[in-house]
Amino acid sequence: MSGETLQVYFLGTAGALPTPVRNPPCIMIRRGTDTILFDCGEGAQQQMMRSRCGFTVDAIFVSHWHADHFLGIFGLVQTMSFNGRTEPLIIYGPSWVHEFVEIVKKIARFNLKFSLDSVELTEGSWVRFDGYTITGFAVSHGLPALGYVLEEDPRPGRFDREHAIELGVPPGPLFGRLQRGETIRVKKDGLDVEVQPSDVMGTPRPGRKIVYTGDTRPVIPALINNAKDADLLIHDATYDESEKKRATEFYHATALQAGQAAAAANARTLVLTHISSRYTDTTSHLTDAKTAFGGTIIIPDDLFMLEITYRD
Repeated sequence: MSGETLQVYFLGTAGALPTPVRNPPCIMIRRGTDTILFDCGEGAQQQMMRSRCGFTVDAIFVSHWHADHFLGIFGLVQTMSFNGRTEPLIIYGPSWVHEFVEIVKKIARFNLKFSLDSVELTEGSWVRFDGYTITGFAVSHGLPALGYVLEEDPRPGRFDREHAIELGVPPGPLFGRLQRGETIRVKKDGLDVEVQPSDVMGTPRPGRKIVYTGDTRPVIPALINNAKDADLLIHDATYDESEKKRATEFYHATALQAGQAAAAANARTLVLTHISSRYTDTTSHLTDAKTAFGGTIIIPDDLFMLEITYRD
């Protein structure tokens, strides 16, 4: 697992309305051979082609049922079918996900060549994948809405090669067995000796964590509970601080509030997204966020790709 790539493609970073340079929300995360979409706004297919990441999607997680977050699913499903997809596709989301998937099936009734299924998620619901888990948490957007945490399993601690040799383990295949969690027996000073992984392995190390809020007012307590020490926090920053009243009215966050959330959660990197179409420049967003958060802050353009590395 330690060698798995973890890449985030920002296919759409606009707010409710697209702009000439920003598409509606769509974030693709690639971990190893898995490809997961978080929201799928209008035009997502063309963004996938522009970023050369293809249409091989293993699952879609929808944060809430505002049209800018799901309209791209209709066309994407059709294209998948035209391209010969046979593997099932599951769409996860808050309440109304079952009704939504039934609508998609009706629209694609003559062309869909693979099964399309739905799973409703609520606060604390989790979905297990190979080597990581995606968990939903409640956010505040005026309707049932979820943020998502993608968190890898803990990694084994570091292998103490010198101590293993001291215990009588010869360099070679037995090293690998210990690192895979097996207990082994070796000869040392003419005696049979049992060596356990805990004898030569350090403290387990955390995997990487990505948190996506979707659209929301500030939900700092939820982020402290779910996003603590996140390697990447992708946060709603629809408005700058001059539009704080509007942000509250429409259940969104400002860039300053996103910065405060990142600081409270001790995030490593903060990404500001869902930028309102009223802004042609995001300088004020960056300035506002920097007043609250001292870590790395990114306001990505569409098609920006970020590689997530291990903290250690």
